[in-house]
Amino acid sequence: MNGWIGVDLDATLAHHTTGEWKGVEHIGGPIPLMVKRVKEWIQQGVPLKIVTARVYCGESGEPAGDRYREAQIARIAIEKWCLKHIGVILPVTCCKDFAMMQLWDDR
Repeated sequence: MNGWIGVDLDATLAHHTTGEWKGVEHIGGPIPLMVKRVKEWIQQGVPLKIVTARVYCGESGEPAGDRYREAQIARIAIEKWCLKHIGVILPVTCCKDFAMMQLWDDR
């Protein structure tokens, strides 16, 4: 299979509580049906990435001080969440590209 499927994190793969922001390290509990779908894709060998603005670093993608550090903290938290709830660490990105075949998002 050529290409990859992107899955949004907040409110698609993980519950996202409305109201007060709790920081980039706080990720809600898994949304069971989407986690099940992701696990099925993994079993089928479908390339997947989590697509989230939490790891956004700036227009050029270059390190941008505090925002870069925050993005790295978010990436580590997302990887830990993936391992706990999906069983593997999925690649995490804030970028879409021409190889992305689908994007699963709540919006």
